[in-house]
Amino acid sequence: MTVQDIRAFNRFYTNVIGALDYGRHLYAPYTLTEARVLYELAHSAGTDAADLRAELHLDAGYLSRILNRFEKDGLIERGPSERDPRRRRITLTAPGREAAGLLDERARETVGALLATVPPEDRPRLAEAMRTVRTILGGGRAARPEAPEDVVLREPGPGDLGWIVQRNGALYAAEFGWNTDYEGLVARIVADFAEDHDPHLERAWIAELEGRPVGCVMCVRDEAPGTARLRLLLVEPDARGLGIGDRLVTAVVDFARGVGYRDLVLWTNDVLTAARGIYQRHGFVLVAEKPHRSFGKDLVGQDWRLDLRATPE
Repeated sequence: MTVQDIRAFNRFYTNVIGALDYGRHLYAPYTLTEARVLYELAHSAGTDAADLRAELHLDAGYLSRILNRFEKDGLIERGPSERDPRRRRITLTAPGREAAGLLDERARETVGALLATVPPEDRPRLAEAMRTVRTILGGGRAARPEAPEDVVLREPGPGDLGWIVQRNGALYAAEFGWNTDYEGLVARIVADFAEDHDPHLERAWIAELEGRPVGCVMCVRDEAPGTARLRLLLVEPDARGLGIGDRLVTAVVDFARGVGYRDLVLWTNDVLTAARGIYQRHGFVLVAEKPHRSFGKDLVGQDWRLDLRATPE
C-alpha cells in the first residue's frame, strides 16, 4: 500500500458520502465542521470546549468562533462545569436540539439511500471492512471496541419503522430460514402502530450505535384489559454482546409499569434461545406453548407473561 492508495480512497469515499457536496444541503446553513460540533453536543450529556477540541482536533480559536456563533443563534448555553470550575459546560438548547435533529435526519436519509444500493448479503462484509479500517488506522479511542455506553435508545425517526420491517425480514430469513410470511406479519404490526397508537400507552424504541440503528422493540396494548404486549425485539448480529437486548426489554418493562399496566406479555418461538434468556432474566414466566407451522417452518410457539405488580428484584 502507498500514500496514493489512501489518498485515492479518501477522494472516493468523501465523494460517495457527499461530504463536500454542499449543493445537497446536507449541512445548510452550517459548515461540515459546525454540523459535527452540533452532533457531538447532541450525543453527549454534557461537555466543554476542551473536550470538543480534543475530540475533534480543532484549533482553539476556530472552535471558539463556532461556539460564539451557536450561542448568538440561541443553539447552546454555557454554564459552570461540574468537574472543573475553571471550565464552562456546554449544552444544547431546545432550538439547538432541533437543529441537530434536522441535520441528523438529513444524514440518515442520505446514508440510508446509499445503503439501500448495497445487497443485503454484502452488508456484513461492508461493515467488517469498515471496522477493519478503523481498527488499523484509528489507534487509541477511535479504535477501541464498541462499548455498551456507546448505544443510545431513542424513539423512531423517519424511515426507522421501515427499517424494522426490512431488518426483521432479512435477519430471520438469514438466521432461521423463515419465508416472507414473517416479514408480512411484521409489516402489519408496524403499520398498525404507525397508523393508530396511543403515545401515552404505546411506544417503540430504536437502539442506535455510532449513528446507525442496531436494534428495536415495541410496547403495544394487548386485547386483555390492563395488559401490554412486547413485540419485535431485534438486535443486529454485529451489535450483539453489548447488552442491547437487555436494555430494550428493560425500557419496555419500565415504560409498561410506569403507565400502569398490570401485565406484560409476549409471544415468541422456542428457536429464539437468546431472546428467551433475556425474557427469563427479566422475570417473564412461560405460561403456554404450542407447536405450529408458520413462516415456512415447524415451530413451537411460546407465550410468556410478566406480572408488573410484583416487586422487581
